[in-house]
Amino acid sequence: MGVLAGVRELGLERKPRVYGYHVYGNFIDCDNVEILMDEDALRDVVVEAARVGNMKVLDVKAWKIGLGISVVAIVLESHITIHTWPEYRFATVDVYSCGMHTNPVAAFEYIKSVLRPRIVEGGGFERSLE
Repeated sequence: MGVLAGVRELGLERKPRVYGYHVYGNFIDCDNVEILMDEDALRDVVVEAARVGNMKVLDVKAWKIGLGISVVAIVLESHITIHTWPEYRFATVDVYSCGMHTNPVAAFEYIKSVLRPRIVEGGGFERSLE
């Protein structure tokens, strides 16, 4: 067994000092247009997304802007945002969390399951400090 395998087996591998992961996407041609205009429903969506992603919600703010809504959830681990343009069946979503105990991808996928976009353009990347 090599040295690295032995270190991993003993659980001694170096963990980053800060671990974060950011998932983002453009939700195009959303099937659930009604929710794109519903401030209360979108608040509930970000709260449930945080629960699904094992994040602790500190505060949620929402603003009606034209037909659309902007919702920001501040979570202990960072944030979740949704911005909507119902007239275009379009939304942007960001889920960023710090901490290996969280699952921002699961939170993002939950939001996607509710808004039901036909197309998702986006990605994800680590935001960590070794």
